Amino acid sequence: MTTLIHRGKRVEVGKHADKRLEAEEHAVVNQTLGEEDPGDSKDIRLTLMEEILLLGLKDKEGYTSFWNDCISSGLRGGILIELAMRGRVQLEPQSMRKKRLLDRKVLIKSDAPTGDVLLDETLRHLKATESPETVQTWIELLTGETWNPFKLQYQLRNVRERIAKNLVEKGILTTEKQNFLLFDMTTHPVTNTTEKQRLVKRLQESLLDRWRKKFGLENSEEPSGWMGRVKGCSS
Repeated sequence: MTTLIHRGKRVEVGKHADKRLEAEEHAVVNQTLGEEDPGDSKDIRLTLMEEILLLGLKDKEGYTSFWNDCISSGLRGGILIELAMRGRVQLEPQSMRKKRLLDRKVLIKSDAPTGDVLLDETLRHLKATESPETVQTWIELLTGETWNPFKLQYQLRNVRERIAKNLVEKGILTTEKQNFLLFDMTTHPVTNTTEKQRLVKRLQESLLDRWRKKFGLENSEEPSGWMGRVKGCSS
């Protein structure tokens, strides 16, 4: 009887020891997982407007070209596309008479906030209009290129600076002050060149992939061969 009691105690002690070891192992695993940064293995998520501005910025100087007049319209168009990708707006259905993409009207699909200041501000402007406007009209209104003084309220102001501020918060740009003879200007040089190179590479691959499909070169491994054929066909 005494032997059975001692055996039972040893079994209970062994069970408690196993539970204690399991608890310690779980604690070590949780501590290890807590020390790992989940964002290290993930790419930085950029909006379409941020990607457009990042591509247009000079890396060292930190500002866009003074001769580039298209980036303002491109940023406004990127805002509309970003709203469409997030399910907030859509284009009017295609009718029997096919219209250009810019001539189709923008319709509100959902007015739920997106969490982005620029997108939500644009969504409020879209909602405030009495009748839907076309894509081209909205790009002009958001840029401020309109002769109607009553529609100047739809202009988005300081778009580049606000987008650049978001990129600074994401660690891709930095903020500096540069003197240009008569005035000081805030610039945003690129600090995370890896992210910009990844963006440029993705854009190049997208364009080259379309060319491969157009000229039937999907299975080509060496780009030099089919690039020669593309040049020959285009000449």
